[in-house]
Amino acid sequence: MRSIQRRLSLGLISVLLIVGLLLGQSSLWLFDRSLRNYLQATLQDETQTLLGAIVRGPNGLQLDERRLSAAFKRPYSGLYFRIDLAGQNWRSRSLWDRELTPAATSGLQEALSDGPQGQLWLVYRADYQRYGEQIVIHVARDYTPILNSFSQVQKIILALGIAALVLILLLQRLTVSRALRPLEKARLQLMQLQQGQRSQLDQHVPLELEPLVAQINHLLAHTEDILKRSRNGLGNLGHALKTPLAVLFNLATRDELKQFPQLRESLNVQLQQIEQRIARELGRARLAGEALPGAHFDCAHELPELFSTLTMIHGNHLELNWQAEAGLRLPWDREDLLELLGNLLDNACKWADSDVQLHISRQAEGYQLLIDDDGPGIDATQREEVISRGNRLDEAVAGHGLGLGIVRDIVDAWAGQLQLTESPLGGLRVRVTLPLKRT
Repeated sequence: MRSIQRRLSLGLISVLLIVGLLLGQSSLWLFDRSLRNYLQATLQDETQTLLGAIVRGPNGLQLDERRLSAAFKRPYSGLYFRIDLAGQNWRSRSLWDRELTPAATSGLQEALSDGPQGQLWLVYRADYQRYGEQIVIHVARDYTPILNSFSQVQKIILALGIAALVLILLLQRLTVSRALRPLEKARLQLMQLQQGQRSQLDQHVPLELEPLVAQINHLLAHTEDILKRSRNGLGNLGHALKTPLAVLFNLATRDELKQFPQLRESLNVQLQQIEQRIARELGRARLAGEALPGAHFDCAHELPELFSTLTMIHGNHLELNWQAEAGLRLPWDREDLLELLGNLLDNACKWADSDVQLHISRQAEGYQLLIDDDGPGIDATQREEVISRGNRLDEAVAGHGLGLGIVRDIVDAWAGQLQLTESPLGGLRVRVTLPLKRT
């Protein structure tokens, strides 16, 4: 959700900046055009006033300075003129020692001209015909104060724009947060589903999210139903196959086959392999892989019951202990973890002399399960063979065999690692490392 808010904020900032710059510059440009048109009218009036100040004198045409504005007489006042006619020209005293360069065309000049003391002139040229003479009048006005005002206005607009942008972003963030609150709630509920803290999404959502939530809840219920039926079907299949296998085992031990010892031994070996293969494949097929919502393994809730069952099976001569962090939940299917821990702890109890320990911890890269016993252990040269083949080293004691093969299948399905090492108790340590699940 934060990424959505960030993208919306960046998009809004970009749009507002572009629109603000366009509006600001357009407004200033329109204001500049309007002001120049207004000044053009005033400068045109000045040229007409100057035209009226040209009178006939004893020596021909002359300029009557009494009709001139006082600004034309004060040096660098900001208002200047130049009058050109055949054989002579007049300049305003305000020009002092500067020249007003004649313009090439009549009317208001688009470009500003350089003036004294850093001034920028707005120049207007008017062409008149009077007293049989061609008269060209240039009037210039200092445009620098107006440009300075524009600069001040730009700064004010910029400050107001930044303040408005910050305010809009805060309001937008508040609005988007409120609008996305249902999505954030749905995201948190999905995380709770992933962690097994709920079995369905809350259906009290905005109208726009109701179809999505309904479909997710329907899919969850459908998936759970399919998995339950699949597991029940596999369990029924396993039970259905046990009877024919038992019959075949009995047939293989009949007296008629005693005279064929090799055939009898071969049948027993093949039937045992079939039994182990069926159990192995049924165990592998029933793996849920990803846990259903609400079906994660709660150590504090599941382990006491599991250890109580083990105590009843193996007697009270064993000291069974387990340790896990408070509130630790393993994000995998409960049934699969009971299968994994049940097989490992059952093996440990069968081989232990007096002590079996289980330690479950959360690591930086995942979860670690340690099962220790104080039994005879397994020689280092034979540990890999036990894992890879599921063979028992001692046929008199069931353990470290097929159950370990099923454990390996479960661990492989979860992309974990299974290791057999020497236990600090003197027997065998089974280390199961499971990676963190992607949420």
